[in-house]
Amino acid sequence: MALLYYSLFGFFHFALLSSLCFAADPTISYEFKLSYITVSPLGTPQQVIAVNGNFPGPVINATTNYNVIINVRNQLDEDLLMTWPGIQMRRNSWQDGLRGTNCPIPPKRNFTYNFQVKDQIGSFFYYPSLNLQRASGGFGPFIVNNRPIISIPFPQPDGDIVVLIGDWYIQNHTALRTALDSGKELGMPDGVLINGKGPYKYNSSVPDGIDYETIKVDPGKTYRFRVHNVGTSTSLNFRIQGHNLLLVETEGYYTSQQNYTSFDVHVGQSCSFLVTMDQNATSDYYIVASARFVNETVWQRVTGVAILHYSNSKGPVSGPLPEPPSDVYNQWSAMNQPRSIRQNSSASGARPNPQGSFHYGSINVTDTYVLRSLPPTTIDGKQRATLNGISFLKPDLPFRLADLHKVKGTYKLDFPSEPLNRTPKIDRSLINATYKGFIELILQNNDTKMQSFHVDGYSFFVVGMDWGTWTENDRGSYNKWDAISRSTVEVYPGGWTAVYLSLDNVGVWNLRVENLDRWYLGQETYMRIINPEENGETEMGPPDNVLYCGQLASLSKDTGSSAISIRTAYNLFVTLLMTLSVAVFIIS
Repeated sequence: MALLYYSLFGFFHFALLSSLCFAADPTISYEFKLSYITVSPLGTPQQVIAVNGNFPGPVINATTNYNVIINVRNQLDEDLLMTWPGIQMRRNSWQDGLRGTNCPIPPKRNFTYNFQVKDQIGSFFYYPSLNLQRASGGFGPFIVNNRPIISIPFPQPDGDIVVLIGDWYIQNHTALRTALDSGKELGMPDGVLINGKGPYKYNSSVPDGIDYETIKVDPGKTYRFRVHNVGTSTSLNFRIQGHNLLLVETEGYYTSQQNYTSFDVHVGQSCSFLVTMDQNATSDYYIVASARFVNETVWQRVTGVAILHYSNSKGPVSGPLPEPPSDVYNQWSAMNQPRSIRQNSSASGARPNPQGSFHYGSINVTDTYVLRSLPPTTIDGKQRATLNGISFLKPDLPFRLADLHKVKGTYKLDFPSEPLNRTPKIDRSLINATYKGFIELILQNNDTKMQSFHVDGYSFFVVGMDWGTWTENDRGSYNKWDAISRSTVEVYPGGWTAVYLSLDNVGVWNLRVENLDRWYLGQETYMRIINPEENGETEMGPPDNVLYCGQLASLSKDTGSSAISIRTAYNLFVTLLMTLSVAVFIIS
């Protein structure tokens, strides 16, 4: 019997490890079940998207070089994809979770994502990427910690606090889609949520009985606040009454440390602050996230309020909220804050060499793309948003899957490198980017709203930002020494932002506006980056569990709820071992 036990142990151990192909780096695994639940964050019952029954979803907590396995079960009534923006999946756009990289997960089916957070640290968040679903939830934080041998550039905080802020509509994402499809704007949100909860009743405008967030702290301690704007379309100003915010990181890169009394966090952005509990505890303190770059008098209800509670607090907070910045009508002053963010050139990132030592300013630019966004317009009878006059048509088949199976006519490689004075059109046009190129992206916002732009699979250097229309003469104002590197950057209405991007990550990567309404209406494209000498080492092939759709739907395999997941397989393995152990003990 003992021989049988050890034989079975060896067999299952070998089978499990062989089937999962674990690398030498540690592996963490998660089960995510996305479903609808009913909550009332603003006092009105509404349907939201929960992860494992929770809204918001759980933290993914990884460390540099970890392998991450996430089995996603779709319990919604529509297709689903999960995306992990800011996570730079090296050579592996197959796991990116967007319509141009993955076929969607059908209802009642599952898909297991498997990727490595290689050479990364920092604060990010995940969310569903299809059809405005993020406006109903499904989001949660994604933390990548430093390896123990790489020190962080500040004393170890006494605690780590995640704060998810975002504008919120009582209507769910399907109703918001219907509004956009009918040519309407989404209009003013109904409020702002902090960690999925509504505002503390700071005045009579807030209904009674709303559940609000309370963050508990100890006096004298310093905490790392990881703040993410997971909202639909509104820039938010974040502040904590009576406390300074020491900015230390934005989307995976350590910053030159600066104190702010409040900080603008735009849609899709993530940042870390060190906050020291150095105030007296005569009462609690307000934590506020309020609408920014709008008519703040009219948008007063678009304010989230949580409570900072010292363990020795003498009583509840009272009185008016801390004032928002007063520069809303002074556009030059408003832009000073993002311009002040600098890379910490003495800090290490994921690797032991200083992350600021990359001399990007001395590299020759190989291509320039000027991407202009305009207010939505009517194209073929539909309200659409554009980049360079093209409103992106969502694909039926992921692009690299089409390449692999030689399916022709699924996309074009003719995205214009500059705005063209031609009639806007709906098309599926990609940027034919050059592998190992070093490109300049000019994001020109001629829309009326603040926008955030994001590039999947990459970080970029934010070298310039100004008002007006970009010209070549503006290159003289670029920061070519210590510009911050990040993956999501704001572009002011009537202004431009310039970034440098090194195209060293092969695959097909999405370039989009993070404002969900404009994204849904077509304001995106993809960069197709292929190594012409591909030998199987610079780009991973499709995973064994790849989903098929569109012209390749006949190749689909069963990925239903009966399909066994990584964690389920592991649990069955452990259960079997325990059963065999008991049996051996009894017989012995």
